[in-house]
Amino acid sequence: MGQVTTITIFKYPSFGAKFWAFLMMQFAHSHLKKVDGLQFYKLWGSGKEGFNPLPDWSTYALLQIWENEDCASHFFETSSLMEKYRSRSKEHWCLYLKNLISRGEWSGSNPFKKSKEIDENNPFVVAITRATIKTKLLYTFWKYVPVSQEQLLTNEGLIYTKGFGEVPIKQMATFSVWKSKAALDSFAYQSRTHVKAIGHTRELKWYKEELFSRFQPYRSIGTWGGKNPLPRLSNGE
Repeated sequence: MGQVTTITIFKYPSFGAKFWAFLMMQFAHSHLKKVDGLQFYKLWGSGKEGFNPLPDWSTYALLQIWENEDCASHFFETSSLMEKYRSRSKEHWCLYLKNLISRGEWSGSNPFKKSKEIDENNPFVVAITRATIKTKLLYTFWKYVPVSQEQLLTNEGLIYTKGFGEVPIKQMATFSVWKSKAALDSFAYQSRTHVKAIGHTRELKWYKEELFSRFQPYRSIGTWGGKNPLPRLSNGE
């Protein structure tokens, strides 16, 4: 298998654990830059529920792109850094992903390579969108976000979603897990408020840089909200 992407989400319960996770947004870089087989990574903080720009100090994530699955698994099994993240968290959830499509740029390039090993019997889809918002349009953008997402959280095809960011307010990303491509397409292209948001994006040119990617999740490890959100994939099936 070629390139794989992993995203690991952590929930921290106490003030001390939350403060440690916040500090690691800076101090984890020195370790991650030396990891064998790691091609690209991003440390994410998160926003409050409903894509609120105010920080959710309890939830952090680590996005990583690997040369292959063996490199990813070796890191998760042996990394002292990962053990520290896990030991301080209340719970954590990790998804292994194969890229389906990716358009745009992230930090000046598109780091995702389309996978040639897609399982046609696996219906689940993960979507990641990220953007750097133009400073002069920050207020307009965040004022419109709640309206653009109002039909998302009640969508029956949605399994999980959360807003993340590399830099608060200015560099944002959305991560969502869906029951099927049809469910995601229905929201993306038929939801009135979301389609309107796409129109605003083109008209106002909110972003300095943006990227849109879809993935097929094929392994789901850990728990979120007390359970594995994708139990069918818990054994990498």
